[in-house]
Amino acid sequence: MSRLEGRPVVRPPKQLRLHRALEELGWTGAIDEFNEVTQSKDQSVPKPILITTDGTILVGLGRWRSALFDDLHEINCIEYPLSEEEAVQFIISRHQPQRGWNDFVRICLALTLEPYFQQRAVDNMRAGGRHKGSTNLSEADCIDVRQEIAKVAGTGTGNVSKVKAIMQSSHRSIIVGLQNGLLRIHRAWLWCKLSKLQQKEEFARYEEERFRRKIMRQFSVEHSDRSLDPAQTIEVLQREEARQPGFLAIRTSRSRRTVLVLGQDLLAKLDAHKEINFLA
Repeated sequence: MSRLEGRPVVRPPKQLRLHRALEELGWTGAIDEFNEVTQSKDQSVPKPILITTDGTILVGLGRWRSALFDDLHEINCIEYPLSEEEAVQFIISRHQPQRGWNDFVRICLALTLEPYFQQRAVDNMRAGGRHKGSTNLSEADCIDVRQEIAKVAGTGTGNVSKVKAIMQSSHRSIIVGLQNGLLRIHRAWLWCKLSKLQQKEEFARYEEERFRRKIMRQFSVEHSDRSLDPAQTIEVLQREEARQPGFLAIRTSRSRRTVLVLGQDLLAKLDAHKEINFLA
């Protein structure tokens, strides 16, 4: 059997497991996998789960979880004879185009291969007769290792170095934000110089501003030089709510600031209120 060819097998779902690298990362990438489960249930023959010979799941996390939930006794799989390091590369390559498997997640997984690539570099160094018996890599060899990691992750070497720094000194909320695509690698890397408490506070401010912009886009609010009298606005709001209970739609948010969004209907009522006061 070629190493690029799989063998159809039937395995109990309880005998399958996550790859160790995914468990350590604490992220399963099952966002789109569950959508795939819904689609596969409509098929007469569901897609098989791709696994290694020792039962490590390569592709099909959502289908595996669904099988466990449904208490299935067996599930169709395709088995590949891959080592742990080869399995990581297989997982990244097969999920790279999918939403949710962003640069940060792929780099974190690829970084678990660093000892593997370092050992290969040492072996090549010894085979070439350079520094026999030495285990210390030169700067050039270290760069080669970083390039191999970047190649597997499908990203640049600069981001590999930044993610290493992030994983060493970032607050857990920053890691989760990067996994979920709420943060860019460069921004999180800049925060690495701060204490973990300061990082958490910066992230909270960033989320608040991000949420505010989202609300503004949702209601198509445009910046305007028009100023409104708070007292008149409150008066009109109270009058309209008394006249039409439920006129006001109140929603809560995670933002620390209170933002009042006025619709065109209320703006027209405010203009009419101003004209009445002016005539009076």
